[in-house]
Amino acid sequence: MIYTITVNPSIDYVLQLKNLNTGQVNRTSNDVKLPGGKGINVSRILKELQIDSTALGFVGGATGSMFESLLSKHDLKTSFTQVKEDTRINVKINATDQNEETEINGAGPAISSDEKQSFLDNLKDIGKGDVVIMSGSLCKNLDSKFYLDIAEMIQKQGADFVIDTTGQALLDTLPLHPLVVKPNHHELAELFNVTFKNNQEIITYARKLLEKGAKHVLISMAGDGALLVTKDKAYKANAPKGTVINSVGAGDSMIAGFAGTFMETNDPIESFHIGAACGSATAFSQDIAIKSKIDEVYKNISITEV
Repeated sequence: MIYTITVNPSIDYVLQLKNLNTGQVNRTSNDVKLPGGKGINVSRILKELQIDSTALGFVGGATGSMFESLLSKHDLKTSFTQVKEDTRINVKINATDQNEETEINGAGPAISSDEKQSFLDNLKDIGKGDVVIMSGSLCKNLDSKFYLDIAEMIQKQGADFVIDTTGQALLDTLPLHPLVVKPNHHELAELFNVTFKNNQEIITYARKLLEKGAKHVLISMAGDGALLVTKDKAYKANAPKGTVINSVGAGDSMIAGFAGTFMETNDPIESFHIGAACGSATAFSQDIAIKSKIDEVYKNISITEV
């Protein structure tokens, strides 16, 4: 079983308009409310790929009830920990004529020590053969090592994990050998305080993450495609042609496609191919990609060794 952890889920209120004019009244041409959170996005893609998962996280208040109502439409298996404070709302503004996306993200609820312990107790049945995917921001009063504590816990129980975070929080988990990590090329450069001139330099520093313990490294590069770096080889996926409608969730979709496929096939190249297709298909969709869009995009992606 795959378990996805969204510590700080949200209702994503996505607004589309031609131009965003600050300090003025703006009117939308379209809007949609979506159940948000990086782990939620992962579970939704896994559902499209017909791979079972259980979504975990903290939800609370009136917005938490609305969040669960929105999520119920997607028929996901969930096991949320209920908290007293409200689930957050994030606002995503897509100004089409300006080709700009603006995000305003809520902080989320404060988590009590009892609520935190209840969440951790919910992880005790995870064990050998399971994969836990941890991603997204933490609630405001959770310790910065929260993900590390979870990784250590589930590793002792025999499970694998995937970590989708950045900075020191990412580096701290590498000695525990995450199945895959996925910084983008800017985040990778920030980790080592460098700048990249070409893909070979990106691959060189991606291998440093392998040396520190990661089993696979995915590097997303927006319009330049993506890289998969393993101990011995590196592969590139091209960026397929298409109109980017909403990039929110594209990285999560890539993680889902890779981890879900790898769990079933143990084939990193095919997992990379499907992961890249999932990521681009979501970028070309208003919401998380559906299976038919993933299949369409998959045909336009080629994987080459570099």
